[in-house]
Amino acid sequence: MDYDPPPGAVPPFLAKIRARVQPPTPPLVALEGPNTLYIPPPPPDVEEDVVPPENFAAVTQGVYRSGFPKKRNFQFLETLQLKTVLTLVLEDYPEANLQWCQDQDIQFMQFGIPGNKEPFDNIPEDVICSALVAILDRRNHPLLIHCNKGKHRTGCLIGCIRRLQSWSMTSIFDEYRRFSAPKSRAVDQQFIDLFDLGPVWEEVMSQAGGGLANLPAWRMLTLPLRLAAKRSEVEREKEERDERERRRREAVAVAGAVALIETLPLVDIGMEVVAR
Repeated sequence: MDYDPPPGAVPPFLAKIRARVQPPTPPLVALEGPNTLYIPPPPPDVEEDVVPPENFAAVTQGVYRSGFPKKRNFQFLETLQLKTVLTLVLEDYPEANLQWCQDQDIQFMQFGIPGNKEPFDNIPEDVICSALVAILDRRNHPLLIHCNKGKHRTGCLIGCIRRLQSWSMTSIFDEYRRFSAPKSRAVDQQFIDLFDLGPVWEEVMSQAGGGLANLPAWRMLTLPLRLAAKRSEVEREKEERDERERRRREAVAVAGAVALIETLPLVDIGMEVVAR
């Protein structure tokens, strides 16, 4: 006997897919009579399938990856409740996709990168750096990263995210090859290995970045030592501010209660004076 978990335990996109499963067609019934013609019932109304984009996968908390979203993928993407679509394609973005983003109140970010084909190494590091800064701002999450196929350009960016998360290079390259097969490119893996993460953290701390307060809560996100110390100091200052605010509110509440009691008329009852 099949068991259906409670609705809250099923991700939204799976719940929608389940809701679209049609009941089985009833078996044909043998009719009596030599010349009886069986007319099957009309087919049920079938809604459009919920289809994920090519190479779709969850990367980490609040971040997804895929190939170029097409119109048939929109319904699936709506289940993710995206805040941002970040594209790495260099060409003009299709009007239909822009309109869909606008209709869904999704911000659109474009960090155009030309397709990287060996032996030419033309991945612009400054563009990858800016894209990483946007991804490291949790106010942009949930976020979808995509290029044309979700393989090479997206793979390079995801590889840099994994380095920020302190993955081993073996694991990073295994993931890259799994999505880019059968055309994995050595130049992409070299780019991931040699990419300098220093400017990323500098831009995160600049006016253009989200700062330490808006970093995503990724368990393996590793900050440089100086930023880790600063983050601890920022968190400590925030806790102190919160504590001061809590005490202030308690004092205001007590003062308000005292003021209210003082305004009440007093009644002399024998030896006692009480507030009415």
